[in-house]
Amino acid sequence: MSTDRARGPVGFVHQACLYEDDDEFLAMAVPFAQEGLARGEPVLAATTPANIQLLKDALGETAHALDTADTSYFGRRPVDRVSAFLRYAERARPAGGTVRMIAEPVWAGKCARQRAEWKRMESGLNVLLARMDARMICPYDTRTVPADVVEAAWATHPGHVVGDLVLPCGTYTEPAAYAAAAERPLPPPPAGAALLAPPTGLAALRRFARVRAETAGLAGQEAASAETAANEALTWLLSLGAADAEIRVWEEPGALLWDLLATEGGAAAPGPFAGYVPPGPAAGPDDGLWLVRSLCESVELRAEAGGRLRLRLRCSGPRTLLWP
Repeated sequence: MSTDRARGPVGFVHQACLYEDDDEFLAMAVPFAQEGLARGEPVLAATTPANIQLLKDALGETAHALDTADTSYFGRRPVDRVSAFLRYAERARPAGGTVRMIAEPVWAGKCARQRAEWKRMESGLNVLLARMDARMICPYDTRTVPADVVEAAWATHPGHVVGDLVLPCGTYTEPAAYAAAAERPLPPPPAGAALLAPPTGLAALRRFARVRAETAGLAGQEAASAETAANEALTWLLSLGAADAEIRVWEEPGALLWDLLATEGGAAAPGPFAGYVPPGPAAGPDDGLWLVRSLCESVELRAEAGGRLRLRLRCSGPRTLLWP
């Protein structure tokens, strides 16, 4: 990473800020925002409504130039979060140039699986946004953030900010190594999972997907999303060089799960951060996987055989009628 004193950071600078009270948050956020605004750089504060108000009050007359977003709605899932970062940079600086972002993740209410996916995304940002000309600080409120998340913050950010001082994170781990160390084997599909065995083919898969969606009580857009997600997942595995895939599907409360295990066929192992960046003007090899991630509640990749995908689609379930 190089620095141009006239323009600020060149490339993507990713830092954490662990704070335990309002004063520590402001000690980081105020000079960060003031310096960016003084340089004419777009500055986004995607944090809690309380922190946004604190920062606006501290900025005073310059607060009108600050872009803000309630972080609860600034990308509900990791794939949405990455897209939100890219959209902001493109809209704020369509001709290019440095942007600044205070990007506070939401950890409350997330289960262990969801927290693991967000930690992996935080690490992956160092790769996924490497070409973005931006400086990002991710605040972590140690009063409420779980201990495992605090530990991960040190491993997923190259530096951390204390006031206006930047220090290296001693346990920072390169993204590929972090993802490999955090990866755990997926539990096997349940014995009663419906099976579509090879040879499958996309037409057979779509028929299978429609039947399984209807069996799970899905209809309309939810059924269409399930069929599209399964179709795009298999298409992506085949594009890696897989000969075919063994496909299983089952239900859990509030979710329909798909497991696609590619058969041996010389497939390239999927990268841990594939499919997080939205499609650009030219077609990309992971565009289909991005669509799968966008349609599903979560997508887990494993480099087994020719590649494994575990899709979790959220189901609204039957409606409850409340009579007067």
